[in-house]
Amino acid sequence: MKRAMFIILPLTGLLALWPGRRADAQVVLSLEQTIHLAADSSLEAFRSRNVYLAGYWQFRTYRAGRLPRLTLNLTPAQYYRDITRRYDSNEDIDVYRRQQSFYSYGGLEVRQNFDPLGGSFFLNSDLGYMRNFGDNTYTQFTSVPIRIGYVQDLIGYNPFRWERRIEPLKYEKARKELVYNLEQVSEQATTAFFDLALAQAEYDMALDNVASTDTLYRTGEQRHKIASITQADLLTLRLDAVNARNTLQNAGIALKRSMFALASYLNFDKNTDIRLRLPGRPVNRIIDADKALAYARENNPTFLDLQRQILEAQQQADKTQKEARFNASATASIGFNQVAASLSNAYRNPLQQDVISLSVSIPLVDWGIRKGKYNIARNTLNVTQISARQQEVAIEEDIIMTVGDFNIRLQLIISAEEALDLAQMAYAETKQRFMIGKADINSLTLSLNRRQEAERNYISALRNYWLSYYKIRKLTLFDFEMNVPLSHSILHHNEAEQWE
Repeated sequence: MKRAMFIILPLTGLLALWPGRRADAQVVLSLEQTIHLAADSSLEAFRSRNVYLAGYWQFRTYRAGRLPRLTLNLTPAQYYRDITRRYDSNEDIDVYRRQQSFYSYGGLEVRQNFDPLGGSFFLNSDLGYMRNFGDNTYTQFTSVPIRIGYVQDLIGYNPFRWERRIEPLKYEKARKELVYNLEQVSEQATTAFFDLALAQAEYDMALDNVASTDTLYRTGEQRHKIASITQADLLTLRLDAVNARNTLQNAGIALKRSMFALASYLNFDKNTDIRLRLPGRPVNRIIDADKALAYARENNPTFLDLQRQILEAQQQADKTQKEARFNASATASIGFNQVAASLSNAYRNPLQQDVISLSVSIPLVDWGIRKGKYNIARNTLNVTQISARQQEVAIEEDIIMTVGDFNIRLQLIISAEEALDLAQMAYAETKQRFMIGKADINSLTLSLNRRQEAERNYISALRNYWLSYYKIRKLTLFDFEMNVPLSHSILHHNEAEQWE
């Protein structure tokens, strides 16, 4: 039997009807090539890589936030000319006076977060210049040569500690989600591949059916002349020929749609003529459900995302619980400052500057607002934990069922091959018997329908096998051929490009 041939038969009958067809835009694809092209060129793969890059740069931003930050703050020029209200101490009254002044400021600060406590150290240096014009013209420079300090919230909530737990988890989820999405691309490409394969098979069968029904009708005319078949049988043969041509037209439209869909998915030109090579019988591969579950728990990004959701809900509960009591913060710094009429004197004999600040905000009457926020956060945490467990159970059930289906798919392919062989031989035998007058039209039609159904079942068996296989790969992110996680090749390649 030549099963691979019927899928790549020349489609000249259909292609001749396509306007704008380009004879040079023609490719022959296997399933493996289709998946490779989809992972490399499809818009879905491009979107997946950009989603990963967003997570990558978010993690880079988090890592950068753990390093010291150097900031330059400048107000190069600020000029005032207005009338303002001032207090006259001699007359003990407020008066309006004209004011004209120029102001300039510059400051350099280094800040470093302190993750264990959630506070921040800072080191800065400032220089300011002010000049007043008018009746009392004077110039002043003020300087802070150096100042070191620390800022700390005292309520006990430490956002940096939560970030250290959540951000690496989010990045790991983004890394594995890239592999997951690319495997989903493989699954979608497989679906589009077999959609076109089935459409091509339907068209080939319709084309063959047109030729067969025409031959049978001509044979029927000859047999009717010698009264070997009835007029009703002859009309039935003619009806079959008409229906076969209608079926061919519909199959041609469906084939055009499927070919356009696959070409668009692979980012090909819309007029590309795609021919397919069906995969042969797969190797006998049995996947252990327990191992698949273990690989999924280790690699599937959904499990990491559920952990992230729980951590973020715990973070919010921790924050609202501690903020429900009171708000308090402390600032302490020590340094030097000076003011003088000249720049050089502004740095001479600086005076020690000490700042200690403690601020406390205690809610006395808030009508249960803070308590309500904490209860909301606590209940949200409970809902998140329950939902996460439900999703975990759903994924585990999906894996078990898919693995169970996959392990019997090969036997279904073998059965479909045998059924197709038998159906083709039965149809050839029945057709020959009809040609010599030893079989009726009903037997011939039934035999033809069985052959066509066997061909559809064979392609469907291949389709279901490969869809199950790539779905298992997507759920587990594990290469069962090479016996390694899929992230070994995909992630290392992408990260090598981005970290250069």
